[in-house]
Amino acid sequence: MRNHKQLKDLEKIQDNNMKQQNILIIGAGLCGSLLALRLGQRGYNVTLMEKRPDMRKVTISAGRSINLAFSDRGIKAMKMAGILDKVMPLCIPMHGRMLHDLEGQTVLAPYSGRDEFINSISRGELNSLLLDEAEKHSNVKLYFNRECLSVDFENTTARFKDFENDALFDEDADVIFATDGAGSALRNSYYLSKKFLFSFSQNWLTHGYKELSILPTESGDYKTYKNALHIWGREAFMLIALPNLDGSFTVTLFLSWDEGEYNWNNLTTKEKVLEFFSKYFKDALDIMPNLIDDFFSNPTSALGTVKCSPWHYKGNTLLMGDAAHAIVPFYGQGMNASFEDVTVLDAVLDEGYSDWETIFKAYEANRKKDTDAIADLAIDNFFEMKGHVNHALFREKRTIEMALEKNFPKDYSSKYSLVTFNEDVGYQEAMLRGRAQDKAILNLLADQLISPKDDLKLLLDKIKVETENILEEDRIAKNV
Repeated sequence: MRNHKQLKDLEKIQDNNMKQQNILIIGAGLCGSLLALRLGQRGYNVTLMEKRPDMRKVTISAGRSINLAFSDRGIKAMKMAGILDKVMPLCIPMHGRMLHDLEGQTVLAPYSGRDEFINSISRGELNSLLLDEAEKHSNVKLYFNRECLSVDFENTTARFKDFENDALFDEDADVIFATDGAGSALRNSYYLSKKFLFSFSQNWLTHGYKELSILPTESGDYKTYKNALHIWGREAFMLIALPNLDGSFTVTLFLSWDEGEYNWNNLTTKEKVLEFFSKYFKDALDIMPNLIDDFFSNPTSALGTVKCSPWHYKGNTLLMGDAAHAIVPFYGQGMNASFEDVTVLDAVLDEGYSDWETIFKAYEANRKKDTDAIADLAIDNFFEMKGHVNHALFREKRTIEMALEKNFPKDYSSKYSLVTFNEDVGYQEAMLRGRAQDKAILNLLADQLISPKDDLKLLLDKIKVETENILEEDRIAKNV
């Protein structure tokens, strides 16, 4: 029987043997770049392949996900990689939702009663920083203009097309990570191979989106309030705006493809677009003289959710980020969830397992339930943002929640806070407790058993009791 020292020596040998292996990462987006950086920091030999040109050397085309919401789960990942001090200067704090009504009147709805905030950050700037940091490691190699066409996951080989010379080539590796987004080549190879039981679903929203912009003033100032996520919620559709460091806002219109008086299929003329914005977003239109140019230049894109299982094949390949669990953007958690993938994998690596199959099994068992949860929460928040925020009962609920968070910061967190500001709480736990709390408060308000004017300690006690009753009912229902 081996003693403790012998076991530690054996673990060290096994760890070194794993790190001598060649790791291929497909996709140099946010998740792939952070994964390459972190595995490089841990001493692995990493090759990162990306189908697009190097974004640090070319201009990013407008119209697709220019800026994103960066919050505590993403911050935790940057701390893990030791680069948070380089990331924060790229951020603009957003302390709440600035709600715009039809008349252009606004009200700021804070995200938290504890003065917590999310950040607007440039996708391109953050991705470029991660690539720069990864490239500093001699054991990390980056290649661009190389599209992955398919993956032979049994033999751990990927086929690529090199756009610079139109040549096809195969890249062999000991382990392949696919972080190549919602259209993942590895996931497609899993699905088409029919060599193991692979479940896959892709569900589209009835709405698509188009990115527009509010340009800065001639002096470079912001035309509207800087430190908020602006929302024009109109029940069937909505407009949102996030600030950029240059004084501009990235504006996104979410609209049905074919339903309603105005939809993507009938907004085909300048006159129709101006009529639509004049009716529903007049105060936005007043500061968007570039609207028509943006509207007819930028693409209209679909919004969908991807779920699949399993993410890994033996110890050969693993899906991560959007390749495994693409979600709609309405909780501001897509990037944060992908970054959290890397922190969860990193924690599994710390467990000292000696083979990739065990690592991948442990990672997926830990992670899958949480990515399914945030996908469902993102759909929920779509309906909340475009309509519920304007309802009196919802606003009463938020008033109560803000007061409870402010006065009892350790005893109460809303669903939004659990998801966004509690990075050590899993998404599934945040969803279950958050939904129960929402139901509890709305039930108590509807039955006139509580009011925002009530004593806060009494409110907290009633909501806690009702929340636990709902959670217990859910537990009983699941066991029936």
